[in-house]
Amino acid sequence: MSGRDYLEDFIRYLKVERQMSPHTLRNYRLDLVQFLEFLAKDGEAPDLQEVNYRRLRTFLAHCLKGRSKTTAARKLSALRTFFKYLQRQGVLSQNPAKLAPSPKVGQSLPHFLSVDEVFHLLGQPGNDDFGAARDRAVLELFYAGGLRLSELAGLSLGDLDLKEGWARVWGKGAKERLAFLGAPAKAALKAYLPLRAGLLQRRGRQGEAALFLNFRGGRLSPRGVARLVEKWARLAGLSQALTPHGLRHTFATHLLEGKADLRAVQELLGHASISSTQRYLHLNLDYLMEEYDKAHPRSK
Repeated sequence: MSGRDYLEDFIRYLKVERQMSPHTLRNYRLDLVQFLEFLAKDGEAPDLQEVNYRRLRTFLAHCLKGRSKTTAARKLSALRTFFKYLQRQGVLSQNPAKLAPSPKVGQSLPHFLSVDEVFHLLGQPGNDDFGAARDRAVLELFYAGGLRLSELAGLSLGDLDLKEGWARVWGKGAKERLAFLGAPAKAALKAYLPLRAGLLQRRGRQGEAALFLNFRGGRLSPRGVARLVEKWARLAGLSQALTPHGLRHTFATHLLEGKADLRAVQELLGHASISSTQRYLHLNLDYLMEEYDKAHPRSK
């Protein structure tokens, strides 16, 4: 089998067995195709059995030219997973990427909003037409449930239970969890759903399962969701760019500032590891000083 054949088998494995998202699969494919092309730059078909750490290091050094360390780290992660798969399949005797050190990447966190900014943002869209009602429901659901962009865009109508006040969310690795809605999010969804039904009737697409629709009656894409978040943040006059992950970050920050237990926030965010949740413990200095003054016996 050629390197491309092994790559296709690997991508199928990630899709079926690991249930990785289309976005992750696309990145893995691009990174590994680039590696195979690097191996074949002399015009010969790449032999994966001949790949060693030195060859790998040369490729990673090439990747760092004009690119961020984050990109190089992602490519190394893709290579490690690919070689580990080939090792299990008996194609390779060892993983040449196992000992390669990961580039040191700074822990950058997205911009998040204060409580006042959130209330101002959520007050922007109305409920008077399909587009505004949909956008308001999207923003409310992001903030109420702390969803990832892919999770919100992937929601179907059957995932909602407005009576109980939750949505069934499928996170990374197809892990299921419940996202809680709260009264404002439920009200926004109740205002949106009749307009959604009316759009589907006009478009002749009554069988569409997606919760959030575009104006043609199909599923609203992740890019479309990101654009509407950016649009309403701009209209609200927020000083910095806001992304869907920024709303998720805002959700986590406000829970932690409200004294929520870190383990509970981990469950609500759908993090596999507590270390992922700890990244959100960046709380502002004034808040930390206030908590210190209240709690420490020798703070006065």
